[in-house]
Amino acid sequence: MVSNKFKVSIIVAIYKSEKFLRKLLDSIMEQTYDNLEVILVDDGSPDLSGQICDEYVARDSRFNVIHQDNAGTCSARNAGIEKVTGEYLLIIDGDDWLEKDYVEYLLNLAVTTNSDMAMTDKVFTTLDRIQVEKDSIEVWSSEKASASIIYPIIPIGPWNKIYRTKMINDNNLRFSVKWSGEGLYFSCMAAQFSNQVCVGSRKIYNYRLNNPNSGLTKYNLEIATNALENIYYIRDVSTIRTSYMMNAFNWHIWKNNYYVMYLIIATDSLRENRKLYDECKQYLKENFWSTVHRSSVSIKEKVIMVAKRYFPILYAKRKLFKKQKKFKKDSME
Repeated sequence: MVSNKFKVSIIVAIYKSEKFLRKLLDSIMEQTYDNLEVILVDDGSPDLSGQICDEYVARDSRFNVIHQDNAGTCSARNAGIEKVTGEYLLIIDGDDWLEKDYVEYLLNLAVTTNSDMAMTDKVFTTLDRIQVEKDSIEVWSSEKASASIIYPIIPIGPWNKIYRTKMINDNNLRFSVKWSGEGLYFSCMAAQFSNQVCVGSRKIYNYRLNNPNSGLTKYNLEIATNALENIYYIRDVSTIRTSYMMNAFNWHIWKNNYYVMYLIIATDSLRENRKLYDECKQYLKENFWSTVHRSSVSIKEKVIMVAKRYFPILYAKRKLFKKQKKFKKDSME
């Protein structure tokens, strides 16, 4: 395994994470790799999150905290990046937690393959606790890695990935798009700027699905409209413009048009948002066959596209019912 000579910086943006924060910070303290710099960014959290951060700073000299007025996830993560002194950096969410070999595993992937970026294609969730039977490690081109994040074959957030700090800073990469979609922007652009990307399959990050304050559990139409605006922006600034990459963007745009419709249904606001709903529905209709034909997605995903295209309300209500049922069963602390 990789030696302890590389300093790894961990950035944690924190807002209303009081209930889950100690579990995360304990999991950082218990990492098998200990040459760490932990930058906690308290984004004006109105609960006790800021005080908890101060407690851990007092307990562990590797921990630092930035207290700032609430400015959003992008601002908090950027504030952390500005303070990084490690050769590699990690960006994680304040309500998730890490397996003990999280840092060691990702750093080993990056260093042993001399990759500017490394990531895993699978993560634990509060509903999925089964580890992969056999790890699979590959080195991908920046094009393949970027497209795989856009599709997404790889989880899109920044948190199952490690980045060489020099690559991030040389390209002045920061979180600079609207909330909801900012992680996709950062991950995709980092992959494009990388010399290559190492991809493993071991689950080493625990992604929480049952945080009541998360965008995953709160229905907010702005999440979808921001995400749609952001994917257009990411496509426009993409440095890789091959047909394979553009097909991935077009698939994601099609999917996000449906996501707008889904959240209109979820928020029971069809009457107020009829024009927006109809525009998205028309986009799905006009671009359905070209997107299905050109996208590199599974047969299962294409069947789902058929359901979204021809039965949008029925599919949305079914998905909402299943999601609410899962949330009620998800009691993992």
